[in-house]
Amino acid sequence: MPSKYAIRDHQAPHFITFATVRWIDALSRPYQKEVVLDSLRYCQQHKGLRLFAYVIMSNHVHLIAAAADNFSLSNILRDLKRHTSRQLLDLLQNDLQESRRDWMLWLCQEAAARNSNNQLYQFWQQDNHPIELSTNTMMDQRLEYLHQNPVRAGLVREPEHYVYSSALDYAGGKGLLPIEFLE
Repeated sequence: MPSKYAIRDHQAPHFITFATVRWIDALSRPYQKEVVLDSLRYCQQHKGLRLFAYVIMSNHVHLIAAAADNFSLSNILRDLKRHTSRQLLDLLQNDLQESRRDWMLWLCQEAAARNSNNQLYQFWQQDNHPIELSTNTMMDQRLEYLHQNPVRAGLVREPEHYVYSSALDYAGGKGLLPIEFLE
């Protein structure tokens, strides 16, 4: 069944959300978030990802992104999710200190059993929920929503204090990833 969230103009900015299966907090540790950061950085350098904003939460990621000319945003997201899924599952399987290891692997295995696209484990939910940002109002709303995520979650008082976000860039500082500012 086709998703109602389809990317039509790959070069237009999109608000994108992708979440872990069952919304498990599989990105709660800094080294897990670093896997996502490294993959985003790689996609920027080698796959044509134009990144305008991001936040990495414990169980989901929000991006405002587009593809550079002659690139497909769908393909970038597919590759990003595939790579991070493999990396994060490998970390999870080999981290004997992770107290939630067995439980999280069981949930990933259960999700894979329900999805014919996977064999043993599924880390990310299937869809990305891309929403094309066709107006300045939409861009401003989604940027505010994205950067306020850690504040609403009670992790920080100010958006720019959350390390795994582009909020610091928008506040005049330098975050962990290079971004292009929305116009």
